[in-house]
Amino acid sequence: MKQRVPDCNDGIPMPVVTLNRWVLACGVVAGLVLQQPLFTTALFLVLAAAVAGGSRCSLIYQTGVRLFSRRVATAPREDRGLMRFNNSIALTLFGLAQVAFVAGAPALGWALSLMVAVAASIALAGFCFGCFLYFQFKLQRFRLLGSR
Repeated sequence: MKQRVPDCNDGIPMPVVTLNRWVLACGVVAGLVLQQPLFTTALFLVLAAAVAGGSRCSLIYQTGVRLFSRRVATAPREDRGLMRFNNSIALTLFGLAQVAFVAGAPALGWALSLMVAVAASIALAGFCFGCFLYFQFKLQRFRLLGSR
């Protein structure tokens, strides 16, 4: 069985992945410092578009490709599925945070939002927790279902 060799254009360029992490971390911190949950609402909406429509609907991806146009062509890539998985986790946490803010539980809303900021910060430092979860998910799925 011949394996497909990934095209050099497959995946998300790492400078864009890094930008995504910075936007999430800084957006949450800015919202917390200014006590403005609307920052997390904006991040929720940006991630919702990215998760639903992929990179063509991602404001961060489109901005990153333009900002880093010289480096994007030769940059290492991250799997699109992994990026969508990580963004889905962040989207879920931001969604729950929005519910908490609306329900009058701002401490819970900020705690959920800070989980995203901490994960993004740790990823910037070199360990991607979402990547670890993705790997575990794939591993367990393989153990249960076999090759697919």
